[in-house]
Amino acid sequence: MAILIDDKTKLLVQGATGHQGSFHTELMSEYGTRIAAGVTPGKKGQEVSGVPVYNTVEEAIQCHGPNAGVLFIPAPFVKDAAFEGISAGLKLLVIITEHVPLHDAMEIMAFAAEKKARVVGPNTFGIITPGQCKIGIMPGHVYDPGPVGLVSRSGTLSYEIAHALCEEGHGISTSLGIGGDRVVGMSFVDALKEFEHDDDTEAVVLVGEIGGTAEEEAAEFIKTMDTPVVAYLAGKSAPPGKRMGHAGAIVEGGRGDYASKKEALEEGGAAVAAFPWEVPLLVGQHL
Repeated sequence: MAILIDDKTKLLVQGATGHQGSFHTELMSEYGTRIAAGVTPGKKGQEVSGVPVYNTVEEAIQCHGPNAGVLFIPAPFVKDAAFEGISAGLKLLVIITEHVPLHDAMEIMAFAAEKKARVVGPNTFGIITPGQCKIGIMPGHVYDPGPVGLVSRSGTLSYEIAHALCEEGHGISTSLGIGGDRVVGMSFVDALKEFEHDDDTEAVVLVGEIGGTAEEEAAEFIKTMDTPVVAYLAGKSAPPGKRMGHAGAIVEGGRGDYASKKEALEEGGAAVAAFPWEVPLLVGQHL
């Protein structure tokens, strides 16, 4: 099994004819993702890697019935595109775009909650269920199927850790990036709930970083979990007030630093790795 996406997922690509959209449409299709259609206003009738393009999401859904969407849309237009997708009935929306305005992100999340749709991102690498479906920009070849769920704020760190896990024979059930912005859709807690209810996920790896309180909130939920959790935290050496690569990765007012997150996670019952290459060793103790 897996969470959120599997081999039955039918994907819609918003912004399919753009540079990034067309590039990743081809890669996702080559991986085996069932891409039903693409959308770019004014480009109806075109094809991208054999995928038909329509002017509107509603049109694409009527013709092909996709149930998930991914946005490769410039930041100023993400809100309109997300509202269009959610209004048309998409129940899962993956927003790859970074630099989405804060208030736009807030409005998207409020509208998604009203319509009972899930949003992953913005500023996410996406979601992958190895061997079944890839929605996003991650390198699919580093993931093997297996029993370990992976949820991360960082793309590159998650790729490194996924590769290390698979090298040790601990494959991935589903890997997802919650996004690195201050306002995102699915949280660590949302992902942990999904993994906890997935019978085939036997352990979960959480990749966090300094800034915000997402990891502390996750630690509280981990206390209620039967599935073991291993965590890795980036930013141990970052000085206070210094932002890392993500908008959410900044320590403010004495909150969200490495020590407080590590303490919270360990009190919650998670094992915290000091280095990325320790993660497979700790996971192996539970499999």
